[in-house]
Amino acid sequence: MSVLVVGTVAFDTIETPSGSDKTLGGSAMYASAAASFFAPAQLIGVVGDDFEAQHLRFFERLGVGLQGLERRPGKTFHWAGRYSADFSNRETLATDLNVLADYSPKLPDKLRDAEILMLANIHPQQQIEALSQARMPRLVALDTMNLWIDTCRDDLQRALKQVDLLILNDEEARQLAQTPQLVKAGEALLKMGPRRVVVKKGEHGVLCFSEEGSFGFPAYPVADVVDPTGAGDCFAGAMLGCLASERALDESAYRRAMVYGTVLGSFVVEGLGPEKLRSLTRKEIETRRKELLQFAAAPNF
Repeated sequence: MSVLVVGTVAFDTIETPSGSDKTLGGSAMYASAAASFFAPAQLIGVVGDDFEAQHLRFFERLGVGLQGLERRPGKTFHWAGRYSADFSNRETLATDLNVLADYSPKLPDKLRDAEILMLANIHPQQQIEALSQARMPRLVALDTMNLWIDTCRDDLQRALKQVDLLILNDEEARQLAQTPQLVKAGEALLKMGPRRVVVKKGEHGVLCFSEEGSFGFPAYPVADVVDPTGAGDCFAGAMLGCLASERALDESAYRRAMVYGTVLGSFVVEGLGPEKLRSLTRKEIETRRKELLQFAAAPNF
């Protein structure tokens, strides 16, 4: 199976304790790149005429298909943020929508039969528009963020009724479910439509809620964090890529996918933007997966 990722492609200006720099960013960029390590991946998004050939080559080297990447006159979506010394807090300094402002996702006809659709973090209305063009996906996953929960709750809840898997972080889960208790939040989110809810907890791991029960897994212990910006998107993309490689989407498949998602998230934080993904190998991924299972004293999923 292949993974079709709809979301943002951006330029990020990141300020960390070690300095500031501009890098390739965006939810669809990270998610499709991570998915490509496990299954064929295609990207749906928009960029401006400032998006140079070197950035296209990043996707091409990973084998990410760009049939659905639209180029428009103007500037590419730009986000700027600053991290605290311990990376526990992130402050948004600028959000320039640019060509993303009036963007409407368009799925090329050849991509509408994708079996796995990843609605990466983007406006809920744009997620709904993309979903309406997909024919019969086997699995639809959705990621979101605080801004959409605050400003577009109705649209977001309408989207949630149409998806199989919801992926979000613990703060967002509590906010959307309107409860401070994470387990209750997971149960409440299941009632909104998705059959499974995955809650990312950063350095504290991940939780999965479904009708079959709940499951948790720790994070891989990273000694030197450089930039955590794309960790959540890489987790989601790798998870969907892994699921795309499975014959059956059963409980064991989801557990394996969560482990691989955790591994890809741990790699990307070790470099600025997607830098670690440029040279990452499947052998390195498998080595870290084994280390993570040993760390967690978990069976070999």
